[in-house]
Amino acid sequence: MTTLDFAPTMPAAPKRVEDAGLSSDLILQIVTKTLHFAGELRGTDLATRLGVPFFVIEPALELLKSERHCEIVGGSIVGSPAYVYRLTDSGRVRAALFLEDNHYVGALPVPLEQYQAYIRQFGAQHSVEVTRELVKVAFSHLVLNQRVLDQLGPAIAAWHSLFIYGPPGNGKTVIAQAIRNVLHGDMAIPHALSVEGHIIRVFDPVNHERVDDDAVDLGLEEHHRFDQRWVRCRRPLVTVGGELTLNALELGYSDAFGFYNAPLQVLANGGVMLIDDFGRQAVAPRDLLNRWIVPLESRVDFLTLRTGQKFELPFNVFVVFATNIKPSDLVDEAFLRRIQYKVLAESPSPSEFTEIFRNYCASRQLAFDDSLSEHVMTKEIRPRGIPMRGCHPRDLIEHALAIAKYLDHPRHLTPALLSEACASYFVEDRDVASA
Repeated sequence: MTTLDFAPTMPAAPKRVEDAGLSSDLILQIVTKTLHFAGELRGTDLATRLGVPFFVIEPALELLKSERHCEIVGGSIVGSPAYVYRLTDSGRVRAALFLEDNHYVGALPVPLEQYQAYIRQFGAQHSVEVTRELVKVAFSHLVLNQRVLDQLGPAIAAWHSLFIYGPPGNGKTVIAQAIRNVLHGDMAIPHALSVEGHIIRVFDPVNHERVDDDAVDLGLEEHHRFDQRWVRCRRPLVTVGGELTLNALELGYSDAFGFYNAPLQVLANGGVMLIDDFGRQAVAPRDLLNRWIVPLESRVDFLTLRTGQKFELPFNVFVVFATNIKPSDLVDEAFLRRIQYKVLAESPSPSEFTEIFRNYCASRQLAFDDSLSEHVMTKEIRPRGIPMRGCHPRDLIEHALAIAKYLDHPRHLTPALLSEACASYFVEDRDVASA
């Protein structure tokens, strides 16, 4: 295995066949299956689909030609990269045999060793430099007091784990999601990994935000500077809630396709994983935390193939647990100690409530007057004996706008509209049967 060269973010493209780090048999299988589904492809187009320079796949094409499993059906005299390749009948039989093993078609996978090296080096070179000013800017779209910001900053800098708790509606989820604003720079996510011939799909367009580059067609002789088996992405933010199960933290094997899907924490490597509504999953909080003990402390995770073979991956994930359940009702003190940082998302003060109200009016291009938020606080919320929540301004303004539209009133907030919104938003805590 050759040493993997790194660009600031993206691994460098292979300079030799050996640099791809894959067996010739695995390359042959994916080349054959790709031609099977495509029908016919020019050599450079085939290499582009597989994310490597043409010379990496050329030996596989030469072998297919020599065994009469592939034929040249067009192209120019420039050379092999310009030829158009197509499987013969016997080649399609061979492709069918490969498909019985697995249906993976796409960019050639990255060897486990190269992925391990990349994540370790990325973690070392892209440590989070957190300052008070950076945190202030990252959370500037939220109304948070300085105490909370000064708790979040050291937690992010430590890059270990964070427990955000407090009453519902005070922005725990958006606070956790805003942590990614502190993480500057992009990273590389492999399309897939190869572990002893087993393929694990990693890049997930749902959880990974691709960053467009300026790649262009460089012609037949040149190739991309960076390894196209990787995708340049923003550092991940993976959010899961009550649907989380322990199985989602293990390799997911598909009997139909014959390859694996990476677990959630691998998708989040290099970024943030938010476990929202912690304590409301089908799995017990203790069992969920037990699964995290080794990765959080050793920064290494162990996964198991269906053959029983175990392998390790670097665990470069900032794990955030967010809950509105009293922490002591979830787990005992020993487990809470393993989550090193805790932040209480408190209910807003009157001044903070007004600021949230003002900001949301601005975002919806509505005129704001202090009397509007004061009316909601003094005439609606306090008489009901309801604690103020950070979500109230947004929700009540949206309710008021919906009522105004329904009644064909101007798109303008009034105390009367807000009172109507409160009447349909807040629950009357009384015996419905006696009403």
